[in-house]
Amino acid sequence: MLDFILTPAHPQAPLKDVPFHEWKFPDGTQWTQFYRTETGYLLRFPDLSDFLVSRDGREIKCFPAPGVTEETTRHLYLNQVLPLALAKQGKLVFHASAVEIGDGAVAFMGEAGRGKSTLAACFATNGFRFLTDDGLVLEPCDDGYQVMPSHPSIRLWEDSQQALISEGAHKAPPVQFTSKARFLAGDDIIFCEQHRPLQRVYFLGEGTEQQPVFERINPADALVELLKHSFLLDIEEREMLAAQFDALSRLVTRQIYYRLDYPRRFEDLNLVRQAILEHTNNEDWAA
Repeated sequence: MLDFILTPAHPQAPLKDVPFHEWKFPDGTQWTQFYRTETGYLLRFPDLSDFLVSRDGREIKCFPAPGVTEETTRHLYLNQVLPLALAKQGKLVFHASAVEIGDGAVAFMGEAGRGKSTLAACFATNGFRFLTDDGLVLEPCDDGYQVMPSHPSIRLWEDSQQALISEGAHKAPPVQFTSKARFLAGDDIIFCEQHRPLQRVYFLGEGTEQQPVFERINPADALVELLKHSFLLDIEEREMLAAQFDALSRLVTRQIYYRLDYPRRFEDLNLVRQAILEHTNNEDWAA
């Protein structure tokens, strides 16, 4: 359970404390500042919104700055704050997209710009349902892990939109901090509303290869990659970090992890999708 409360807009008050953690864009621009409070955490998105998150991650209060649209606030909540709150509840949450292939789910994990959303859209516009564009949540079960469906939308830059999205696709209202557009699931972009067993994780490379290349990786390397791409609200909380490490150590015992590099050319996406399908079909699913 999680309670979300949206309050009326008000100016962001100056904070005298120093954030214990920050997210910045590659050019050094501040994106998110993390503060501790008496009751939990304050996440500040400068000039956009403040989010108060309870210590257990089960309550979120949002205080939008004046002039910030509700669509922008909810976008921040769904794509930035909610995954962090779920991680604080002890769930496994990753920067990853996921699609349904056969009876299972395949996840694409990597840094920003590696093509997670583009791959999800490539599958979702070609008859395969997607489960999440980002904020991948895993739930342990008796025979492995389930990928949980997220909100039914995919965010894409303009070049990916032009290459993959049809004219009739339904677009959400724009937000104020990015030129990425959010496309809602429908007949053109198919969404999976049911959880699916995790069957593969592909860590995406830099795009230096001229054709799709798959490389199985060992549990130790997989653990490093999973840590790197985890959502974590408090990176200094030792108890939470220990629990996260233990959970990931159990997760990597399943030999389902591969590096995947492929050419970043839109004209090759059909070839890449087919290579992924052949890879999942031609090798035994690892349990």
